[in-house]
Amino acid sequence: MNSALSLNRSIRSYCYSLPSSENHKIVGIKPCKLQIPSLFNDFSKWRHLKNTCSSSFLRIQLRDDRNESGKILCRPVFGFSSNGAEFGPIPEERGSGTDQSPSFTEFITSERVKVVAMLALALALCNADRVVMSVAIVPLSLAHGWSRSFSGIVQSSFLWGYLMTIAGGALVDYYGGKVVMAWGVALWSLSTFLTPWAAETSLWALLLARAMLGVAEGVALPCMNNMIARWFPQTERARAVGIAMAGFQLGNAIGLTLSPILMSQAGIFGPFVIFGLCGFLWVLVWLSATSGTPDQSRQISKYELEYIMKDRKKSLAAEKKPRAAKMMPPLRRLLSKMPTWSLIVANAMHSWGFFVILSWMPIYFNSVHLVDLRQAAWFSAVPWSMMALTGFLAGMWSDLLIKNGTSVTLTRKMMQSIGFLGAGFSLIGLTAAKRPIVASAWLSLAVGLKSFSHCGFLVNLQEIAPQYSGILHGLSNTAGTLAAIVGTVGAGFFVELAGSFQGFLLLTSLLYFLSALFYIIFSTGERVNFDEAAP
Repeated sequence: MNSALSLNRSIRSYCYSLPSSENHKIVGIKPCKLQIPSLFNDFSKWRHLKNTCSSSFLRIQLRDDRNESGKILCRPVFGFSSNGAEFGPIPEERGSGTDQSPSFTEFITSERVKVVAMLALALALCNADRVVMSVAIVPLSLAHGWSRSFSGIVQSSFLWGYLMTIAGGALVDYYGGKVVMAWGVALWSLSTFLTPWAAETSLWALLLARAMLGVAEGVALPCMNNMIARWFPQTERARAVGIAMAGFQLGNAIGLTLSPILMSQAGIFGPFVIFGLCGFLWVLVWLSATSGTPDQSRQISKYELEYIMKDRKKSLAAEKKPRAAKMMPPLRRLLSKMPTWSLIVANAMHSWGFFVILSWMPIYFNSVHLVDLRQAAWFSAVPWSMMALTGFLAGMWSDLLIKNGTSVTLTRKMMQSIGFLGAGFSLIGLTAAKRPIVASAWLSLAVGLKSFSHCGFLVNLQEIAPQYSGILHGLSNTAGTLAAIVGTVGAGFFVELAGSFQGFLLLTSLLYFLSALFYIIFSTGERVNFDEAAP
């Protein structure tokens, strides 16, 4: 059977041919609107093009008179069979359409990257508001005559409220990341804005304001995890976490570097007022420019929506449980599985090291290396900038490993091991540093390598139980907060008793090694069945 069609382009004919086997019956011919992509406008570049259709359907060839090759530019619409039944259209070839990985340009201009960029800004504000007290504590201690151990208690007041993270995680699972994040940023910005008034009123008012800051900021990371799980396929989640956590670490650098400058220009409480106002502005943009899920977005393209939703089919099925069930998470079953405990231990050690470094490094450089407050803030800020960069690179590498066939479990364990073992060895080097620039280099290496753990336990929270990622994050963050309180307060008492930071840094290194070993043994990158208790 042959037929010829003429088009305005230099296409001479279509050739339709049946397979050589007999007893086939033509049951219908339907018109096809031929659309030729601009990619194929230059026919002279066509080489060795073949039809790859199943032999159960008509073979269609598009041929140019300048060569003998051809290619299918649209799906076959002619069906035949030996029993008179008409076949449906041939499925698109695997690897086409939404199966293809998006280009770099598509990725960075996509709606999902806009969402994660807003999350990164929120986390930057989160840490900037948090770290201001690490700088302000020095003049406040001098003004009020606080001891080193009491300064640790004042700084840890933030963590008293942060203990409520477990409740924040449950709220995230119930209401979704967008709404809870908006409320969280609004409340912690208000607490930051009111801190000057609280400090002038009484010590108890200051402690309460810092505790309220902790309550509000306790939802930040669970919201981040919830939004990334909704907006990003698994092969992009590590880099998405890397982008968000880059903002988190840059918030430390911003807070540590800008706070002394703002204090010199606007007084001790200047940074609190400015950062608080920035948070209110962020809330307005977040509510007007983002959506809680991809299917609710008005700006997202059809291609991007299909690309995301195809990967999320299983997760969406899990999310369609009754809302009441979400508000009553199975804590007993969650705690009955060792992968949960691997996340709890990892988060506890992560928070111990994070808050000890965040709270005490300005004082460390000021007292051990005898640099002034502004220089101490700069020396403490450089490592967080390094962490932002290495965290993103770790996310790219992690996604590439999974895309190239490395198992999710092995990838998470590799990232976690680099993060914790690298940080442990670097802190040992920090104890031997004699000059502030060498100490800053070791500290930069410690927190830079530590960022690899974000592609370990932090992404792992989304993988073992997507429907409970918020409560799992809240649960592990609560354990991390307890560890951070012990570390932050304990560092002050340890330094007073031992007269040195070095011993406490060596203890922190040992804890890094032990928690890395625990994660390697008990973690997994596979979905864990929390509907049944462990035997």
